[in-house]
Amino acid sequence: MAIRNLRYENDEILSKRSREIEVIDDKIKELAQDMIDTMHKWDGVGLAGPQVGVLKRIIVIDLYEEGTQFVLINPVLVSQKGEQEVDEGCLSFPNKFGKVVRPKEVVVEALDLDGCKVTLKAQDLLAQALCHEIDHLNGVVFVEKVKPGTLETVTPNNEGKK
Repeated sequence: MAIRNLRYENDEILSKRSREIEVIDDKIKELAQDMIDTMHKWDGVGLAGPQVGVLKRIIVIDLYEEGTQFVLINPVLVSQKGEQEVDEGCLSFPNKFGKVVRPKEVVVEALDLDGCKVTLKAQDLLAQALCHEIDHLNGVVFVEKVKPGTLETVTPNNEGKK
């Protein structure tokens, strides 16, 4: 497929709410594959439609273990439990990292690429990734949720600075 251009910090599309996908057609399936390829190119764990300039409610996630790659259409967070403080980054904010409080466990309902309803019960990293990507669909980026004083920019030689 194709590697899509990423949208970066200060791009207004990242602050807009995405629209529901009404029909899962070949264009949506191609978009999903392009998003997976783009995410893999940059070693990401997740990617949302707005990050490739598409205001549609689609996310892809890959934890790089067997059975942990997901394409979710119109995902909805239906429940959450507990808290975890996690280090977080984002492909749209290269070299920026900070501490974010996310739910420890979540339940997400969505459609798969065949239009079938799926329910995903997740915890730890998968719960974090789901919340991060669903936030993107709602126009919320992780730097808005970073705990004060924890946002760092890491330079390529791994020297952190605030």
